[in-house]
Amino acid sequence: MLKPITIYDTTLRDGSQTEGISFTVNDKLKITEKLDNLGVHYIEGGWPGSNPKDRDYFIAVKGKKLKNAKIAAFGSTRRANVKAEDDTNLQELIKSETPTVTIFGKSWDLHVTDIIKTTLEENLDMIFESVAFLKSHKKEVFYDAEHFFDGYKKNPKYALKTILAAQKAKADCIVLCDTNGGTMPSEVSKIVADVKKKIKTPLGIHTHNDMQMAVANSLAAIEQGAVQVQGTFNGLGERCGNADLGIIVGILHTKMKRKSLPETKIKLLTETCYFISEVSNMKLADNHGFVGHSAFAHKGGVHIDAMLKNPLAYEHIDPSIVGNHRRFVTSELAGKMPIVLKAKKMGIDLDKKSPETQGLLKRLQEMEHEGYQFEAADASFELFMKRALKKYTPFFTLKTFKVTTEKQLDGHGKAEAYVHLNLTDQKAEYATAVGDGPVDALDKAARMALAPTYPSLSQMHLVDYKVRVLDSKEGTAAKVRVLVESQDEHDSWTTMGVHENIIEASWEALTDSIEYKLLKDKK
Repeated sequence: MLKPITIYDTTLRDGSQTEGISFTVNDKLKITEKLDNLGVHYIEGGWPGSNPKDRDYFIAVKGKKLKNAKIAAFGSTRRANVKAEDDTNLQELIKSETPTVTIFGKSWDLHVTDIIKTTLEENLDMIFESVAFLKSHKKEVFYDAEHFFDGYKKNPKYALKTILAAQKAKADCIVLCDTNGGTMPSEVSKIVADVKKKIKTPLGIHTHNDMQMAVANSLAAIEQGAVQVQGTFNGLGERCGNADLGIIVGILHTKMKRKSLPETKIKLLTETCYFISEVSNMKLADNHGFVGHSAFAHKGGVHIDAMLKNPLAYEHIDPSIVGNHRRFVTSELAGKMPIVLKAKKMGIDLDKKSPETQGLLKRLQEMEHEGYQFEAADASFELFMKRALKKYTPFFTLKTFKVTTEKQLDGHGKAEAYVHLNLTDQKAEYATAVGDGPVDALDKAARMALAPTYPSLSQMHLVDYKVRVLDSKEGTAAKVRVLVESQDEHDSWTTMGVHENIIEASWEALTDSIEYKLLKDKK
C-alpha cells in the first residue's frame, strides 16, 4: 500500500519572498489558521534567526490551538568553524519552541567552496553536527538538501555524502531541493530513484518553478518514493515561485489517488487559495488550475451544449471536488443557453423559446452592440438578469455624485469625490473622500457612505481596473468600457460599465461590484 503524502507548506517563509509581498505577523497568523483548517500537516512559520518579525510570529503562534498542523521553524546549518551549541541561528531555532525544525545545508560542492568558502569535509561536519544538536533537544528535524539536483549532476558522490551525513545524525526526513528550478522531470525521477536505493531515511521534495516545472518535478519525485512535498499555495515564492501545493493536492487526490490532506477538506482548496490571494494581495490568475475563476468556464455554444449532455465532455474533474464551480460564459457565441441556465440558478424555469428568453436575448444583444461584453463580467450579467426578471431590489440608489481633480504647481495632485446615496429604507447617506484619482476617490466615498449599513464591504477590495476605448475614430468622445475586478476572502468577480464619460462608466462598474458583493453575502 502506498504511503500518504505529507504536505509541508512554506507560504509564510518561501512565499513571503515573493516580490511585492510583506506579510505582517497578523497576516501570518490568519494564514496559519486557514491552512490548519485545510488539514495541512506542517506549516513553516519563518526563519527566527533572520528577522524580528518571524521571532514575534513564533511567540504569537504558541497561543493558537491548532487542530491539524505542526509549526516548523526554519534555519540553516551552523556556520563554518563554529560549534553547533554556539551558533546563534541554531539557538534561535531552539528558542522558537516549535516541535519541528527544518534546516538547509549545502549539497553542491560549488556552493561549499565558492559561496560559503569552506572545505568539503567541514561542510559535512556542519550538516551532521547541526542535525545532531537539534535532535539532542528532542526536535523533529527535516534536512533540506539545498541545490541537491544541481550538486548531484555535477558531483554525485559528494552530494550523496551530504545527505548521508544528515541520515547519520538521525534526520527525520531528507528533502531534496531543486533550488534553481532548472531540473527536468526525467532528471528528478532518475536521481530520486538512485538516491532511494542508498538512503533509508524518508525522502521529501522541494522544487522551484523557474521553468514552470515545479509541480511536474514534485510529482516525479513522489512517483519515485518521496513521501513529503514542500511548496506554497498559489505558487508564491522568490523569482518564479515554488511548487503550487493547491495544484499538487488536486492532482494527488483526483489523478494519482494518493492520500494527502483529509478527503473531507479537499473541497476547501478553492476557498483557501482565494483567502491567501486576498491576504497576500496577489491576484489569483483566472486560468489557475483547479481553483481559478475560469478553470471550469465554458464559452462556445458547442462546448456548452456538450456540457449539458455530459460534463465529462469538456471537464477533467467535477469542479465541486475542489470547491470550485462550473460557469457558462455569456457571449454572442453562446446564444440563449447561458440565459436559461442563469435563470435556473435563480430558481426560475425559462424555456429557450419562451417570450421572456427571447426578450432577454434581444436586450443582451442590444447591450453588446452598445459596447457591453458580459463574457468578461459575469457579476454584471447576473445583476442584468435579476433586474430584467424583477428578482432583485437594489441595496442603494444614487441621488448624485460630484468629482473634482486638482493639479498643483509642484506636480502633485488630488481628486475629491462627494456621493449622496439613498438606501432601500429611504435613508440618505453622504460621504466625501480624497483619492489618488477620481475613480479611487469615488470608490472610497461610496464605501464610506455605505459602511455603517453594510460593514461586510470592508472585506472586499478592487484588484484590477481596465479601460478600453470602443471606437477610437470618435476620439475623446468615444465610448469606453470599464472592467473592475473585485475580490474578498472567498472569490473574485468582475463588473462592467459603458459610457462616453469614463467617470460614469467607472461608477457603473464600481456600484455593480458593491451590489454584487452585498447580494452574494445575502445568499
